[in-house]
Amino acid sequence: MVMLAVCGNEAALGVGCVLLAVPLQEGTRRPFLYDCSTVERKPSDYKKEDGICEVQGSDRILTAAFSASGNYFALADDNKRLILFCTKPSWKCLSIRTLARRCSSLKITNSEDRILVADKSGDVYSFSIVEVQKNGELELGHLSMLLDVAVSPDDKYIITSDRDEKIRVSLLGAPHNIISFCLGHREFVSRILVLPTAGNLLLSSSGDSTLRLWKYEEGREVQCCDLTGCSPSTGDILEKKLAVSRIISCSPRNFVAVLCDSLPVIYMFRFDVTSEQLIHTQTISLEHRGLDIAFDASLGLWVLQEDRDKIITLYRFVEGHWQNVCEDEGLRKISTIFQKHLAHLQEHLGGESFYNDLYKNTFDDMATYLSKKRERQDQLKQRKRKHIGENKQSKILQTERTSSCL
Repeated sequence: MVMLAVCGNEAALGVGCVLLAVPLQEGTRRPFLYDCSTVERKPSDYKKEDGICEVQGSDRILTAAFSASGNYFALADDNKRLILFCTKPSWKCLSIRTLARRCSSLKITNSEDRILVADKSGDVYSFSIVEVQKNGELELGHLSMLLDVAVSPDDKYIITSDRDEKIRVSLLGAPHNIISFCLGHREFVSRILVLPTAGNLLLSSSGDSTLRLWKYEEGREVQCCDLTGCSPSTGDILEKKLAVSRIISCSPRNFVAVLCDSLPVIYMFRFDVTSEQLIHTQTISLEHRGLDIAFDASLGLWVLQEDRDKIITLYRFVEGHWQNVCEDEGLRKISTIFQKHLAHLQEHLGGESFYNDLYKNTFDDMATYLSKKRERQDQLKQRKRKHIGENKQSKILQTERTSSCL
């Protein structure tokens, strides 16, 4: 698992079990390196789950996120640990807490008082930031695997998406109170994002190759964008189902960037506030498969890609287009640091797609039903013909016996 998170001028890269935080601008702060494999494990962390013996995890980082101000950073690994850091004035680990299940997504509330953790069994737990050793509390549950969690800008609503095509909007203060469902996707809902410049609009993505814009308080769809129409006209992309692995936005210019799983392209949109519509502006073709993307404070688009020699690239909006920046001091510095600290973790840059296993198998039940129906009808006709033939034969024999008696 490889992830990239940027908040302000701080970048955090997770590769395998290692977290590396680097300042994007020149300063006195040094890179911060944290290895999850060095954390002491409790037997209860991995011994059993629902009474079934569980294989010990490999300490891989599954998901991570900055808080809105960048003061906090949280990550979860596959040994069911939630690790909280403060980032200012310097990086420091505040707590290590145990999760009930392996995490699929996490989000820090905008008030920065809680961490919301969505897991693969469909539950959301909240963990206090104020009381850093307090255990998590169950907030809500789905009947299907949760894939993403988001909150509204005012922390009034918690929004969750799952494998069963559902987006649920609930009150964060009383999660049992469901406000609406956003229904319309035909495959799992992989990512959700509340647009920061339009607090009542939610952007969602799915394995059905679409982006959808919602008035989430009403559960009403206002726009559907088919990503296959934005793709380069190459057969290997057009024939695939597109599953979005990351949606990010940049508030000052209302840019939205979309990265699809296992594809070397980034779809760039601009959100028009007046019409409340997404407008596709550019499709960026990458040299290698994109792994993650993030905006920085100066409108730079950082791209983590599957390239062992050039793990990270930078794009900037120049003359109306996003262009690859080669001569950039910050990029050279960060690339050097990444290569120095993460050279031994290059094998984690590849790997199979997580989303391939989320597609549900479909069966043509109607064709089977019609085939069996025709077989039953043919058998019924054969029995009727046989019955009619037997009746005719019986009448003939009866007539012959009557004639012989006369």
